[in-house]
Amino acid sequence: MSESRNFLHELTGSMSQGAAGNPTVAMIEAAFAHHGLHWRYVNMEVTPADLGAAVRGAKAMGFRGFNCSLPHKVTVIPHLDGLGESAAVMGAVNCVVRRGEKFIGENTDGKGFLKSLESVVPAKGKSVVLFGAGGAARAIAVELGLAGTKRITIVNRSEPRGAELVALLRDKLKLDAELVVWRGDYAVPAGTDIVINGTSIGLYAPEARLALDLRSLQPGMVVADVVFSPVRTRFLDDAAARGCRAIDGLGMLVNQGIVGVQYWTGITPDADVMRRALEAAMGL
Repeated sequence: MSESRNFLHELTGSMSQGAAGNPTVAMIEAAFAHHGLHWRYVNMEVTPADLGAAVRGAKAMGFRGFNCSLPHKVTVIPHLDGLGESAAVMGAVNCVVRRGEKFIGENTDGKGFLKSLESVVPAKGKSVVLFGAGGAARAIAVELGLAGTKRITIVNRSEPRGAELVALLRDKLKLDAELVVWRGDYAVPAGTDIVINGTSIGLYAPEARLALDLRSLQPGMVVADVVFSPVRTRFLDDAAARGCRAIDGLGMLVNQGIVGVQYWTGITPDADVMRRALEAAMGL
């Protein structure tokens, strides 16, 4: 294998940062170093107009793959040779993997969350309440559906966006899904197993409150947050005080990185090494 193949990059739509300022770079390069892999993970700014040329160039230079962030997650698809199952369902790609001579689009957003969730409770057969219908929530809902979740209730302020996600879950995954338009404090129905904040509420805002009737949270419910900073959001603290089992968003971020490294290298990286590097890069 030539050295040029041992490179990955992240295609960003804005000015990128070096490893010292980018937690994802620090986390993934820590995994490479720990496992003795002479690989690099490099941020590159790519404009929308140059996206096709960038993908062709990565393939021509033998890159093993790349991540892509907004605004490229959908527009990259026509430039790829195929899609993985969940990426095809949700219509978005954040991780591209070389398989043979083909670039295949995957999505690790939901996979990272699912891996974090299933370290606590299996998704199969569970009833889920999911706040939000944006990119993260969409990815999570699709992965939960593919994992055999019994029922998903999407709670979202925008009815059209929420209805679109519910229709996708029903039509493509034949999932029992419903939309509740989010007005006021939402009361979690009895019999719910898992409650997920799939919105950005609380990101960099420790006191931000999720509009939720805390009395409806029951001991033993699993609550999860996609917000990774702060690691312990007000939502998680409030839920833990009610006797719920809490899962923070940092685990999702680490597991996204783990899945990506697995795709690219074929090895399972050390999760503790990656989490420590991520925490150090974030100043935790």
